[in-house]
Amino acid sequence: MVLDQIPFHIGIHPINWVGEDVLEHGDFYTYEDVMGEIATLGFTGTENSRKFPSDITELKKALNKYGLQLVTQWKSVYFSDPKRHENELKAYRKHVAFLKEFGCKVISTAEIGGSMLNQDPTRGQDETYVERLNEEGWKYLVEGLHKAGEIARENGMQLVYHPHAGTVVEQPHEIDRLMESTDKDYVSLLFDSGHAYYGGNDPVNLLTKYYDRIQYIHLKDVRQHILNKARVENYSIRKSIRSGIFTVPGEGCIDFVPIFKTLMEKKYTGWALIEGEQDPIEHPPYEYAQRSKAYIEKIIRLEMRGSHHLPHM
Repeated sequence: MVLDQIPFHIGIHPINWVGEDVLEHGDFYTYEDVMGEIATLGFTGTENSRKFPSDITELKKALNKYGLQLVTQWKSVYFSDPKRHENELKAYRKHVAFLKEFGCKVISTAEIGGSMLNQDPTRGQDETYVERLNEEGWKYLVEGLHKAGEIARENGMQLVYHPHAGTVVEQPHEIDRLMESTDKDYVSLLFDSGHAYYGGNDPVNLLTKYYDRIQYIHLKDVRQHILNKARVENYSIRKSIRSGIFTVPGEGCIDFVPIFKTLMEKKYTGWALIEGEQDPIEHPPYEYAQRSKAYIEKIIRLEMRGSHHLPHM
């Protein structure tokens, strides 16, 4: 297999089957459905899902049955509010302890205070704007991330910050500020090609600029025409997802050739997970995953042969 000949590991996220922000997406799937298809596709790495067993023993049994390794699970934090630090750090420690049971090395982490995904009842659950951080908000976010990163390090893990569409860290200057303000020993970066593009970043520039901080990767594509409409009509992030803004690599506007070229040249050795985050009824996850895997294999095969010219599919 082509994917066995590269230094990093390619897996797939359950969000291709079961939505995490848009809960009606794939709610009919069982964890057996999802794990079974992931295994049949030939992937061994995945993230946790709201459909997977919550009990540690049961989840271990299920993962073992399908030959899967848990790579991480998203953790929302509200560090920009200092009054929440104590409870947030307790919850973070609990999350770390859970992931440690599965041998995870990274913790996908994102600040959602002020974001479109904020669960604060005073803002509602589907805002169409982001309440950007002020100086105090940045100060407390960085403080919280350092403390959480220390908890992760104590447990042999690494906090990887996930710049995410519709949150306070998504645009180029926000990612720059986060990287400049945080200690690399405690805060690493999750590179997500789709969320990077949504936030106005050039994915390849972001990848190369902060490669030394990147410990984990999400491979996501974007449908440009839907992004354009979402901008003009001021969609919330959930409406954007429902409208099909995101898809798997090879189905959207992002050119993944230079992304994989960079990863191979720099000998990246971590995990990179395919993400679609689209309606599984309209976009059958197994079929899209198959096509995306073939697309990625084609890029890698040509890259290994020294050819850098692949028409975008």
